[in-house]
Amino acid sequence: MADNTEIPAEKEASARPDMIDPDRPAKEVLRIKITGNWKIGTKLPSASQVKKKIESVGTIRRVGFYTVNLTVWDSSLLTFLIKINDYCTQNDLAFEKDGLPQGVQRLIDLATAVPERKGARKKTAREPFLSRVGESALGTWQSVLETLAFIGEAFTAFLKFLVGKASFRASDLGLFIQQCGANALGIVSLISFLVGLILAFVGAVQLAMFGAQIFVADLVGIAMLRVMGAIMAGIVMAGRTGAAFAAQLGTMQVNEEIDALKTMGVSPMEFLVLPRMLALVVMMPLLCIYADLMGILGGLVVGVGMLDISFKQYLVQTKGALNLNHFFIGLFQAGVFGVLVALAGCLRGMQCGRSASAVGDATTSAVVTSIVAIIVATAIVTVGCNVLGI
Repeated sequence: MADNTEIPAEKEASARPDMIDPDRPAKEVLRIKITGNWKIGTKLPSASQVKKKIESVGTIRRVGFYTVNLTVWDSSLLTFLIKINDYCTQNDLAFEKDGLPQGVQRLIDLATAVPERKGARKKTAREPFLSRVGESALGTWQSVLETLAFIGEAFTAFLKFLVGKASFRASDLGLFIQQCGANALGIVSLISFLVGLILAFVGAVQLAMFGAQIFVADLVGIAMLRVMGAIMAGIVMAGRTGAAFAAQLGTMQVNEEIDALKTMGVSPMEFLVLPRMLALVVMMPLLCIYADLMGILGGLVVGVGMLDISFKQYLVQTKGALNLNHFFIGLFQAGVFGVLVALAGCLRGMQCGRSASAVGDATTSAVVTSIVAIIVATAIVTVGCNVLGI
């Protein structure tokens, strides 16, 4: 016959459990009856009562539970049960929670989940040098293939535009032309004027040693018209417009708007990339001409204000030093820079990942790629012009 034993509790209002009743239906099993209202702030039974009962019997191997009229409960019940569970674990007793409510069982499982043991996770060995070199080479090759594929798709979209079959909105093209052109005049003016000013200062220091200050006009005019105007406009547009293109397309990639366009049968290359590229390619030569004028104006300020050269002398000297070769070389470079900046910005935007941090990475990569491409293209054009003698 089972030995039933109750642990009495003090008589309180209904806001506390009526009792905890350790019931031992078998010699090695102790079943605990939980009843009443288990809420923080009420006088609740202690887990030590159960511990004393287990120790007094001495033959208990399993501890179970059953509920009778259990109305409400909160973390106080969980605390009570976890203390009993810890005691059972320390004394090699089986803790059976099948008789408890499902919510209580799930919370106990979460509370008693085994944490990761220190040192259990093996440290990853560093990859061999040749393996890292191989992975880097494969990544570079994959990047080259993706870039070539993007250039091919962009060229195909441009051919469709020439035959009037490209699908994009004219209003988008007008908006991008405004962003790439009129909205950029302020920063291009400032940078180009200061570059012309700097060139004039540097040239004046050296030419003054030979009494040849008048040739500052030649130095500034040729440098701005042939190289510096295009480079300054290109770098400004790389940091301003190329980054904006990458951020815009990257955000659309994150929001799955590009996937939506593909689902509707609209080519993202034609609808998104083509108008941005056309706008930048069209506006870059015009910005280059404007940058040339602002650079020459900066040199004029130094020549007239510092070197005692008259306004007319400076303009006549500049006119005599320049020719159409310098002008067209600068325009050609500006057009090339426009293509490179547009390709880099749109490429990085289309390659953007699906997270917010990926948008920032794409923007940074677009600026770096654009500037590197501008410097490399400048070197190639300069060497080519020198070989051709122009």
